[in-house]
Amino acid sequence: MTRLIDHFLPHCDFVERHSIVVRASPERIYEVIRRGELTQHPIVRALLKLRGLGRPPKKFNLDAFLGAGFGLLAEDPPNEIVLGIQGPFWKPTCKLHVVDAEAFRTNVPEGVARAAWNFAIDSHGRVTTETRILCADDARMKFRLYWTTIRPFSGLIRRMMLRAIRKEAERFE
Repeated sequence: MTRLIDHFLPHCDFVERHSIVVRASPERIYEVIRRGELTQHPIVRALLKLRGLGRPPKKFNLDAFLGAGFGLLAEDPPNEIVLGIQGPFWKPTCKLHVVDAEAFRTNVPEGVARAAWNFAIDSHGRVTTETRILCADDARMKFRLYWTTIRPFSGLIRRMMLRAIRKEAERFE
């Protein structure tokens, strides 16, 4: 089955994938992903702050990510949403660049990596989040060193977000 993320980064250098089953309708799950609080846990909020997204607002939903450097690449409610971002992620003072769907049709510029991040929901309530990263040739080794350090924390953030989605979506079902 082809997903929207496959249109943006069919091939990548690095990938992180997590999933959870939510006992709620796909429509309810999608609404929670789009509008719900994704960063309730203090650890997630602290890690996002460390990453340079500043002090997360009181309600840090997907729209807040869109305001913090991510661009909306595609959306197919209630099945999938894909965000994109680009930059030299390994630099402590990294300037993140919002990228749109059109940018994903071009080569990754020198010195940066490009990422696509999705949430996909199947008809059985399985919610999957996947992050794919494609690096410019000159950035691959730098990103690999960064990813070795950051990947466990990146995965923790995503797993905690999935739990927050499940908790909120199941609350009203």
